[in-house]
Amino acid sequence: MSSQRISYVPFEDMTPEMQAEIERCAREGTPRPESSAVRAHVPAAFWFFANSWRDLFREGTVEHSLKELCRVYISRTTKCEYCGNQRSEKGAEQGLQEGQYDELLNFESFDGFDERQKAGLAYAEAIAWGLETDDAFWERMYAHFSEPELVELGCMIGLTLGQQSWLRLLNIDHHEYMAGERAAMAPGFETAEALAASKAAEDYWARP
Repeated sequence: MSSQRISYVPFEDMTPEMQAEIERCAREGTPRPESSAVRAHVPAAFWFFANSWRDLFREGTVEHSLKELCRVYISRTTKCEYCGNQRSEKGAEQGLQEGQYDELLNFESFDGFDERQKAGLAYAEAIAWGLETDDAFWERMYAHFSEPELVELGCMIGLTLGQQSWLRLLNIDHHEYMAGERAAMAPGFETAEALAASKAAEDYWARP
């Protein structure tokens, strides 16, 4: 594997406020601490993402479970393994099942998604792949979402698309910063040993 391309800022070099956010990342996930420790090289970047992610992803008006599905859909399209091997604990609390993640690229034909979820994923698909959209597409969007919801969801999808496209290049991985914390890890990725075994499996989702 290629070496890590941008280093982690040591915890002791951060301000108390940044340390508190890193500790929250380790405790709650989304995001996990490694990506935040990279952004910590530029405090403005660190807080831009932390605050935007809180307001658009963890909070907001659109149900968090749908935003979580869109986040991992983006992981599948960009092949950002760092992001794709995380799960939102709040999403699980709202009823998401692991089998739903497995079918994200087949969302239109999968019976485990309702019509609002499928519409949201179609929105993510159009953004991620630069698809042309017609009146029928937008009629579908407006059948399920208000304009403020479309703005919130679109901004969240755009934010995660940009961040995941970037993080994919950095060769960072879980359990490398504040090791031992397993918050928000996907099943089979809870420890460094489990992560290595899952990545070596023949059916690993990001295998070429």
